[in-house]
Amino acid sequence: MTIQSDVYVIILLTVILGIGIVLIGKEIDKADPFAEPQGIAKPVILGITTVYNSVKTNVGPKTANRLTPYILVLWTYIFLSNIISLFGLSSPTANLSVTLLLAFITWVLIQITELKYGGIGAYLHSFIEPLPVMLPMNIIGKFSTTASMALRLFGNITCGGIMMQLIYTGCQILSNTLAGWFGAEGNVFNFMAPVIAPILHCYFDLFAGFIQTLVFVTLTMVLIGNDMPEEAKK
Repeated sequence: MTIQSDVYVIILLTVILGIGIVLIGKEIDKADPFAEPQGIAKPVILGITTVYNSVKTNVGPKTANRLTPYILVLWTYIFLSNIISLFGLSSPTANLSVTLLLAFITWVLIQITELKYGGIGAYLHSFIEPLPVMLPMNIIGKFSTTASMALRLFGNITCGGIMMQLIYTGCQILSNTLAGWFGAEGNVFNFMAPVIAPILHCYFDLFAGFIQTLVFVTLTMVLIGNDMPEEAKK
């Protein structure tokens, strides 16, 4: 049995996240609650507050207290997975198995929310609304969220990686052409890549990675909030 290289990257990323959470948690514990946060605690607290307010807007304060930790981990894990290719490692979110699992967790949370606030009767009845003949379509609709979220994240990150490979290939061709004007033959050092690639990395890795993380997390919060009655959000 062959283990995919992405597994090692996932383990590495999990270890880094675990160590980072422990170290940052200790720094926050040491901080004076009555003074302005200093050092790493300041941006971390700002980020947590921003995410909490976003979650609270969609699901209300009571549910936000329980959901925010998951959303924070989702934010951090997906974003780091999206940009880890900058360090020469394969992006876990360019693996369909990873994005399917993340989307499946969101799907499970949505189903739990529907059952909690609607009950088992209403949940089962939703499969035959508005007519019993809609049963096959409603079943597909239940799982379409998982598929669309997983494929969107997977497709965009994979596309970004392919584009960067093409860009590096183009830079190599350009380097060979320029060096050929001075008599060089064959492949030369890809000296144009450090000039052109960093600018495009900012888009295909950093910007696109941030946007795809934002889309996935926002959909998670919105879809869960949509299945909650308004009185439960107060």
